[in-house]
Order: sequence, then structure tokens, then C-alpha cells
Amino acid sequence: MGNVQPPERRVRLAGFSVVLVVHGALLYGLWHAHILPPPTEAAALFVTLLKDPPKPAPPKPDPPKPKPQPVKLTKPIPPQPPQQLVAQVPVELPSEPVATPPPPAPIRIEAPVEPAPPAPPPKPTGPVTLSGDLAIACPQRTPPAYPAFSRRLGEAGKTVLRVELDETGQVDRATVTTSSGYARLDEAALSAVKHWHCTPATRGGIAVRAVAIQPFNFVLEGR
Repeated sequence: MGNVQPPERRVRLAGFSVVLVVHGALLYGLWHAHILPPPTEAAALFVTLLKDPPKPAPPKPDPPKPKPQPVKLTKPIPPQPPQQLVAQVPVELPSEPVATPPPPAPIRIEAPVEPAPPAPPPKPTGPVTLSGDLAIACPQRTPPAYPAFSRRLGEAGKTVLRVELDETGQVDRATVTTSSGYARLDEAALSAVKHWHCTPATRGGIAVRAVAIQPFNFVLEGR
């Protein structure tokens, strides 16, 4: 009965044995995995680790702090009273001559200008146009002869001529403005009027050329 160990001691021994087994297994595994160095390397490493570590460099001293400068107190500037601006007018001395303004310019009254009389209208140029036919302006006139061939064929109609007279009253030019429809009747009217003698037309007492319109009716009797 004296060799029987108490239960607490047995529990402690059992735990310690488990710890030793676990550590032995870990060391064996690490040695086989080449994680732990061989005994020679371990001894060298152990010797190396036993060397004294290098001494740390001494800390640098802190730079000296700048001394505070004394603050100079300035006297406050007293406020100045507001100044009134006064316009300075130059003083004229009585001895200086004063320029007098020039006399006003005389006012000139111009007489109204009478408008110029209108210019006379330009004198008309060109021939005078006679109103109506040449029955009044040409007292000496011979009617056209009716062409015999036109009578036989029954040709009739009205021919209108434009007749231009010169300064002496003679027929200068005659043209057909409206044909009768038959060339023989138109030619008979032109031949007759070229032998007419008319009174010259005047403008301002001066004989001028004139233009008139002269109709001729070719009518067959009995039709």
C-alpha cells in the first residue's frame, strides 16, 4: 500500500509522458524534412548566435531650440480727424489785365432770293402730226384710179397710208399701214398720193415736215 501513487500524480506523469512523445515525434519529423539542421550545423549556428550583437549607435543630440524673440510693442496710431476738402480758387491780382470778350459779330440780313424763272420747255423736234386726213391740207389732190383688172375680178377694200410731207408740202414718203387685201388696190393708192401737193405745215412760223394718215376706199358701183 505504501507504493501506490495518488491519482493526481499519476495524471501529471501521464500528461508529461504525452508531451515528451509529441515533442519527440515533432523533432523526428522536422529532422527528416531537413527543416532542423544536422548536429554540426546546429552547433555552429549555436556558436554564431552566442556572439555579442553590435552596439547601437548613440542617439544624435536634438538640435537646440531657437530662442523666442522678444515682441516689440508698437504704439497705436491715433485716428486723425476727417479733413474737409476746400477748392482753392486762384486769386486774381488787380494789377493783372483781364481779357475782355470779343464783340458779337454783326448779323447779316440777306434779302430773299427770288426763284429763277422756269426754263422754257424744249422745242419739239421731228415732223408735225396732222389731225384728220389730207383733205384740208392738200387742196390739189387727184383720187386714185380703180384698176381695170380689179374691177373685172371684183376686188374691193380699204387701204390706209401713212403720208409724210416735206417743208414745201410735197409728199416725200408714203407707206401702207393697213392693206385692202389686194396689192393692185394698194399700189393704186400709193401712185395717186405721190402726186399730191399740200400746204406746208408750220411750227412757230417756220415750215416743218408733217405726217398724216390717209385712207382710201375702193368700192365697186352697183355692188
